[in-house]
Amino acid sequence: MASITLKNLSKRWGGFVAVDNLSLKIRDKEFLVLLGPSGCGKTTTMRIIAGLEQETSGDVYIDNIKVNKLEPKDRDVAMVFQSYGLYPNMNVYENIRFPLKIRKTDPKTHDRRVKHAAEMVELLEYLHRKPSELSGGQKQRVALARAIVREPNVFLMDEPLSNLDAKLRVSTRAQIKHLHHEMQVTTLYVTHDQIEAMTLADRVVVLNRGVIQQIGTPSEIYDKPQNLFVAGFIGNPAMNLISGKIKNNKFETETISLNGFRTNDGNVTIGFRAEDAIIQPNKTRAVKSNKISVPVYSIELLGDSTMVSFQISGSLISIKAAKEYSAKIGDVVTICIPISACHLFDSDTGNRIKDTL
Repeated sequence: MASITLKNLSKRWGGFVAVDNLSLKIRDKEFLVLLGPSGCGKTTTMRIIAGLEQETSGDVYIDNIKVNKLEPKDRDVAMVFQSYGLYPNMNVYENIRFPLKIRKTDPKTHDRRVKHAAEMVELLEYLHRKPSELSGGQKQRVALARAIVREPNVFLMDEPLSNLDAKLRVSTRAQIKHLHHEMQVTTLYVTHDQIEAMTLADRVVVLNRGVIQQIGTPSEIYDKPQNLFVAGFIGNPAMNLISGKIKNNKFETETISLNGFRTNDGNVTIGFRAEDAIIQPNKTRAVKSNKISVPVYSIELLGDSTMVSFQISGSLISIKAAKEYSAKIGDVVTICIPISACHLFDSDTGNRIKDTL
């Protein structure tokens, strides 16, 4: 197995900076996810590790060996791409076997290794089929088996679930999670889908514009975002954010006022999760500073819950209610925002303000 270390890694094309002085240590046997929007540098970082892209500056170490000048074939990594990249003229068996032939692995081991890899992704009964006879999920499993059969030190997975429908994503995601548990191979996984990141990762690295925004476990990223970008990117729905000012321990906008924030005066953005706020019957006017009366903007039944949205101080706010909750658009209701559930961010820098609630 192997660890991966990136030191001051940068990649530029002319004036465009794809990766900006990135340093990162991926632990041996860890499942680490690079997460961020399109163009944030996550795939470029992976391609540099694989040797498919040349870094502008910085160093890449695999198992403490500098690999900057090594060819991709000599880095002992296996990649799984967004596109399956299967050979249409070969059946599943030969597609899985192909890396062994290219690397001139002992032919006596081929059959055992191919069948073992196929068994791990539940493809044994499909070995005779051509790619055209497979579903999207089955094709992706062939791509996984083709990586597994090499028995590499590192797996690199570049948005492998992007071409699958919602149901297949769930089942294939579970399979990838189980495979990592069984094989214990260092895995770097790239995605823009935060659900994939949160469910798969040991740690998540959130990237934006080639710069690391935060590194942490899924729960750390979700519970304590370090800046406004992470707060607005992680979560489904994302964290509710309202811009205003703190003055005399009170958070104020043109339309609302909340007490209980023990921090310095200044421009701040308050954040809270949809599941942390509460909708209460609006029998009387709000009398406490953490209660707001506001009309319903929209209401969506999600099956296990109901998502209710409001317009507050120019921001769209979502609150998760019980599935039995019923209201009409325009109904004025009272929402309660617990002070203890709030996060504060400096509106000028975007950075998290040290917890003082």
